[in-house]
This record gives sequence, structure tokens and C-alpha cells, in this order.
Amino acid sequence: MRTAIVTDSTAYLTEEEMQQYGIHMVPLTVNIEGQLYDEGKDITDVEFYNKVRGAKVFPKTTQPPIGKFVELFEQLANDYDAIITIHLSGGISGTYQGAVQAGQMVDGIDVYAFDSQFAAALQGYFVLTAAELAQQGVAAQSIIEQLEQQRETSRANIVVDDLGHLQRGGRLSAAAALIGGLLQVKPILHFVDGKIVPAEKVRTRKKALKRVEEILAADADKYGALNAAVIHANCEEEARAYMEELAAKYPSVTFKLSHFGPVVGTHLGEGSIAVGWHAK
Repeated sequence: MRTAIVTDSTAYLTEEEMQQYGIHMVPLTVNIEGQLYDEGKDITDVEFYNKVRGAKVFPKTTQPPIGKFVELFEQLANDYDAIITIHLSGGISGTYQGAVQAGQMVDGIDVYAFDSQFAAALQGYFVLTAAELAQQGVAAQSIIEQLEQQRETSRANIVVDDLGHLQRGGRLSAAAALIGGLLQVKPILHFVDGKIVPAEKVRTRKKALKRVEEILAADADKYGALNAAVIHANCEEEARAYMEELAAKYPSVTFKLSHFGPVVGTHLGEGSIAVGWHAK
């Protein structure tokens, strides 16, 4: 049984990973002052953050048109028996639901849509797991079952640098953003039922990153071996140093460095750092 793996641009996989496993990607779009850019194709991370830093209008993001999924699924139906399409959380984007609807519109192939309930590198971990299993010839339904098990141990904690992005995105009141800025509060965000919500409020960035480490350490003790990603929004040097510090302390955890591209970066803001992981 041949199973194709599809995802969207917010998985932030490398070109090497996509080529190695034959992963297909449908991009989301970011709108910067009226100019549209397909994420992962038309604009780099550095270009995006530079443009947004000087923009007068807050950027907007758009999910892929259903027609893009339909077109891709119909092409894949010529060569595959099934499709697994994995997307960022349905709680923060309509992309997953669009893929579900597209799958219902395509004949001649079974389409399994999977809501990662996360985004960025954690979403990418699901894609890579599915791709590895598909290469081994595992049936699509069995792959979905394994993804569901992986999701049970998946966690992500995010430290944002600028509360203004959350406020403009409707996730924090203007008053809370102002007070937080004055008090140097750095909220730690996490996913609950697929939505990004505040988990804790910590004074100073250093203490917030330390608290994320403590949460990671608890799961490392609970599950043993973990796959973990340190994810950054255009602050690679700081994120790499943080990752190396964590890797030295937790040898049972396999770390990688990843990034927040334009779509997720629009909502979290430049300077955000997250750590996401799942049990091996």
C-alpha cells in the first residue's frame, strides 16, 4: 500500500526532510501591507521579520484555498492508494478543516486528515513519523493510530517577547498587554485542546525560559527518551545557546533547532522561543 504524506508550510520542515521522505506541502499565505507571500516559497524568515518590523499595518495570515488541496489530492490519486494530510491545530486555523473538505471532494483515493493540535516543529514531528511509517509500508489507518498515541505525549511551551502581538491577535486585552510590558511579565503559553492559551506568567525572560526547562525535565523523568525542538522567531543565536545548554543537562532528550516562519511568527512575534517535545 502506497501512502502519500501531505502537510502545510507551518510544519517548517527542511528541504532535505521533505525530499528524503517525498513529503508534499501546501503553503499558507501572509499578507504584509497588501502584498501576498506564500510561506516557504515567496519570502524568507529574515525578510519577513524585517518587513514586519517597519510595517504600519499588522500582517494577516490566510489558510490555503480548498482548491489547492483538491488539485494536489487528485494528482496524488494517480500514484498512491491513500493520503495522510497533517496540519496545524484546527483550534488556531481553518487549514485542517479545509483539508478534510477537500478529501471529501476527491474520488479514487482515501484521504485521512490529521489535526496535529499543535504547529511548527511539533506538527513537523507528526509529519516525519507518518512519512517514516509510510516508507515502511504501514497501512494508513495504523499510521493515524500511531500519530494519535504520539499526540498524547506531545507538549509545547512558548515564551513570547512582545505582548503586543498577542493583543493585536485577540489573545490578550490591551490593558493586560500594557501592564505586562510595564512589569516585564513574560507569559508562558501552551496548547489546550488545540488552542494557544497562557499557562503561567513569569517575571523576566530568563525566569520564563528556566520554567520551560523545568516542565521539560518533568516529562523527561516521566517518559525517559524524548524528541525535542527549540523553536525561535528570528533569534537563532539565543535559541541555539539555550538548546545546547538543555542538551548538556538532559542526555535522554534528542534536541533539534527549528524556527517560527512568517505565519506563526505573525501571531507570536519576533523574539519568541518555544520548546516542544514528544516521547520517543
